[in-house]
Amino acid sequence: MTQPSLDTVKAHARALRRALQARGTVISHAQALELIARQHGARDWNTLHARLTQRNAPPELALGDRVAGSYLGQAYTGEISALSGPAGQRQVEIKLDLPVDTVRFESFSNWRHRIRGTLDQDGRSRRKTSDGAPQLIVEKAPS
Repeated sequence: MTQPSLDTVKAHARALRRALQARGTVISHAQALELIARQHGARDWNTLHARLTQRNAPPELALGDRVAGSYLGQAYTGEISALSGPAGQRQVEIKLDLPVDTVRFESFSNWRHRIRGTLDQDGRSRRKTSDGAPQLIVEKAPS
């Protein structure tokens, strides 16, 4: 079953409000939104709003998922070996297919076989490198 657009459910709330008002029952726009949310199986308007606006969000990560991205500017591929925390503050550990060197000096290296970080809703760490890029970027690897 496809989800309606946010504009569609707001239009339904306006229509409901007008129809009830024509029959002598006055409700606020917020009350109409709450009623429409329940019609769509949501607990409340905020829940429905989040569901409808996040359908284009990155897919949820799961334990064992194949992922790709960058860590400290180095490209990687690997598998999620640990995952915890709520969306927006998700802690992830990735076992890398090939180790990455996290040092950019020729005189020494620091090879990582596993990486860890805390990800926001977009799969990016809030921590940044000195040039302002996220330290860790995680995306599901193409199948």
